[in-house]
Amino acid sequence: MEYKIKKKEDVQINVIIPWTDAEKEFDNVIATASKNVSVKGFRKGSVPQEIAEAQVDRAKALSEAVDHLLREYYADIINKESLKVVGAPRVSVTKLAENNDVEVKIVVSVLPEIELPKKWKGEIKKINNENSGEREEISDEKVKEELKHLAASRAQHNEVDRAAKKGDHVKIDFTVKQDGVIIENGTSKDHSLVLGKGVFIPGFEEEVIGMKKDDEKTFELTFPKEYHASHLAGKKAEFDVKVNVVEERIIPEIDDVFAKSLGEQFKTLDDLKASVKDGMEKEQKKKYNEEKRTKYLDAFTEMIDVNVPHAVLHDELHRMVGEFEQQLSMSGMQFDEYLIKINKTREEIEKEWEPQAKKRVLSALILEQIANEEEINIDSKDIEEEMNKTLAMYKGVKDMEKNIDMGQLYEYTKGVMRNDKVFEMLEKL
Repeated sequence: MEYKIKKKEDVQINVIIPWTDAEKEFDNVIATASKNVSVKGFRKGSVPQEIAEAQVDRAKALSEAVDHLLREYYADIINKESLKVVGAPRVSVTKLAENNDVEVKIVVSVLPEIELPKKWKGEIKKINNENSGEREEISDEKVKEELKHLAASRAQHNEVDRAAKKGDHVKIDFTVKQDGVIIENGTSKDHSLVLGKGVFIPGFEEEVIGMKKDDEKTFELTFPKEYHASHLAGKKAEFDVKVNVVEERIIPEIDDVFAKSLGEQFKTLDDLKASVKDGMEKEQKKKYNEEKRTKYLDAFTEMIDVNVPHAVLHDELHRMVGEFEQQLSMSGMQFDEYLIKINKTREEIEKEWEPQAKKRVLSALILEQIANEEEINIDSKDIEEEMNKTLAMYKGVKDMEKNIDMGQLYEYTKGVMRNDKVFEMLEKL
């Protein structure tokens, strides 16, 4: 076998298979196929070889023989050239005839090669110096505000027979119309709303304040000019609202009793305050580290610019959309509903996300290259230990082991742990 490689955005491999190699595999295919030939007057398997072989489709057999050889040769070429192939190869046989060398063109998408610039460590040191100052302290006042939010989330709802006021929880039916026609997703039943939180467009909650149970009201409002659904932005709409329930929210006092209600570990309010402060400090540290790591990656992607093949971008965009769909489903919304709400197609979303997808691909490749150059490795025992922690989270899920690809989980876990070690190394520069 001979081959030549042309490297552009995709890699083209031109393969020549000598007829001497192709003929051997061709004869094997013919021999195998002839054993299953049925000829009138002969029992299956007893047909004379010459007669049996005459019944075999030789063109089909030659194509099958070349396919067998290509599977072997393709793997050898990829390993020898150390190509990081993404997706399936596109194969076209350009010359195929008996007694002739076979010519084949294979086109594959590959991950781009990353060359780290000589100055990269200096740039990372600069970022570390710029972010070496002390973080803002979590003050008692901030802890107090967090406790207020926590208490509000534990509020009791008591139904009342009076007009709704700011701070109340109400359940409402509503429809939104333009020119007398209900807009898409413009109807909701028993919609929960805390008045005064400002989750609806300006003016809506103010109209509901003062309404009682079973009251109905129609009013007109204008959507904000910067509204997320561009087809509604700045336009007027008619709202029909019916109040089904008015509930007073009783927020518990923030004291020792409240603290104890949150768990046995809290004996006093001071215990709760200490726990809340510790949690806020950890969250602040996590946010600080994430911001710094983003600065590292921003610096690298500014220093390094390579072409990312379309197939690689497509895979990353598909992954990003899948992640976003999961986030939406956790909030009770389907992706198709979201697209309708923002008046965009999936294709438009993917086009907008292309720059971010490219950055994600480059970031992963850059971190991998740093790990290789700095000889950062993860022990297989540590990877398996982390995998077991992940699997323990899904212990009660039916058919979990059947649905999880252990090989993929291993590589994913290894990648996450390796990247963390790379970031730790960068932080020490």
